[in-house]
Amino acid sequence: MMRAMCSSASILKRPRHDGPSRRVRRIAHYALAFGLALALGALPAVGDDWPMWGRTVHRNMYSPARGLPDSFDAGTFKSGTDDVDMATTRNVKWVAKLGTQSYGNVVVAQGKVLIGTNNDFPRDPQHEGDRSILLCLDEKTGAFLWQLVVPKLKSGQANDWENLGILSSPVVESNRVYLVTSRCELICLDINGQADGNDGPFTSEADYVVRDTKAPPARIGPNDADIIWVYNMLDELGVFPRNASNSSPLIVGDLVFVCTSNGTDWTNSNVPSPFAPSFIALHKGTGTLAGEDDAGIGPRIFHGQWTSVASGRVNGRDQVFCGGGDGVLYALEAIPVKQGETAMLRKIWWYDCNPPEYKTRPDGKPIKYPAADGPSEINATPVFYKDRVYVAIGQDPEHGEGVGRLVCIDAGKTGDVTKTATVWDARAIYRSLSTVSIDPETGLLFVGDFSGFIYCMDAETGKAHWTHDMKAHMWGSTLVADGKVYAGDEDGDVVVLAATNEKKVLSETNLNTPVYATPIVANGVLYMASSTHLYAIQDTSVR
Repeated sequence: MMRAMCSSASILKRPRHDGPSRRVRRIAHYALAFGLALALGALPAVGDDWPMWGRTVHRNMYSPARGLPDSFDAGTFKSGTDDVDMATTRNVKWVAKLGTQSYGNVVVAQGKVLIGTNNDFPRDPQHEGDRSILLCLDEKTGAFLWQLVVPKLKSGQANDWENLGILSSPVVESNRVYLVTSRCELICLDINGQADGNDGPFTSEADYVVRDTKAPPARIGPNDADIIWVYNMLDELGVFPRNASNSSPLIVGDLVFVCTSNGTDWTNSNVPSPFAPSFIALHKGTGTLAGEDDAGIGPRIFHGQWTSVASGRVNGRDQVFCGGGDGVLYALEAIPVKQGETAMLRKIWWYDCNPPEYKTRPDGKPIKYPAADGPSEINATPVFYKDRVYVAIGQDPEHGEGVGRLVCIDAGKTGDVTKTATVWDARAIYRSLSTVSIDPETGLLFVGDFSGFIYCMDAETGKAHWTHDMKAHMWGSTLVADGKVYAGDEDGDVVVLAATNEKKVLSETNLNTPVYATPIVANGVLYMASSTHLYAIQDTSVR
């Protein structure tokens, strides 16, 4: 372990960057777009959909797709408009306009493309002003099919920051879409929207889309979402989301798991709902509560909880991996166990991702959060790969840059495994919001940090091979596919790197506006979202 850690530190050590190239865009610092793969023998075949954040329940940002382009041109806007002139693009199949802030990551399933954004490009005159939007587009053409309109919470930016839009990446199973809304709800939708009628027990869409707006019930038509059920975590659990709710749901069996986004208030030290759960499971068919975590994270939350959960089978049983707002990674049972009147998702093991030197100075004084050299929470999504879990620590981008850590943990132990389950760790990485990408063909791991560095390491040993400086903050994650690594940054730059242990930059381009989302691949097409547009990218030579 020490050998691997020292190897990473010696190769990756470099000065921190400061200055305008690292500026935090203050339009939306509280949105974390994490933001936010199955065992190799169970991976979807080449050409499959991308039905959830991370493609599979293991959340590995990897695709076995082939024939992907190593470069593309995003084109220019038509004069006086924000429409892309397709004649000026290269290797671009279609482009769809989004809002003005888009943090939600793309999902593609059953011929539909789903992405979260805001309402600064309204598609229905009934819904003007600040709303959160889930867009459903046609996979072949990018044409608009339907949208879910989510009004803002009355409590305002304390729980629902202005103009952020939908931050959650949905999960699609059969004809159902599961999503966390900006109102701190877990919601289930019909993937076909209202085009095939109003299905399910929920029939109050006309009231839902205008809630708290003082507007009359809306006219619902074929371009509106069809809501099946809604579980309101504010009302049912009493949680207090810090500025935003954005966890991407995960389905394991008949249950859908999610982080509740419970956090602190404006004092940054008081948790209004310390006894509310941080992670829950609902029955996916009915939207009723099936269980909640027994980790008791609430009183220890540093700031907020914007992570998503992952899952994997270890020693014959499913585990659900959850990054806590206390900087601890938890493995929970995937099957709730009745304890009194409550069903609990019991802890299997837990691992404190903050080393002692991030908590206490050499003179014995504690390091107070959110100090640059202090402890962090887990905002990245854990990744399960070969009975190990990989996750980085980080903070709200509002807090800027600071020390980080990427850990590889043996998932086969029980209890407090902080001192016993470290396979390797890398502390040269800075604070990170990013989920790792592991290429099973080469065993190479790729990850970005908020400072804008992309790292290539050996997933087995932690040995560091190279770094690449994006020269701007990274909110999203890397994607590895077809021997390439794709990533974007806050300046709108997109880089394509060779997924090899020797660094090679294949291409760089700019999308004209910031990139907060993560690229994905579905059915041979690469999807890359900027704040304002979604690009469907395909090698035109192989169409």
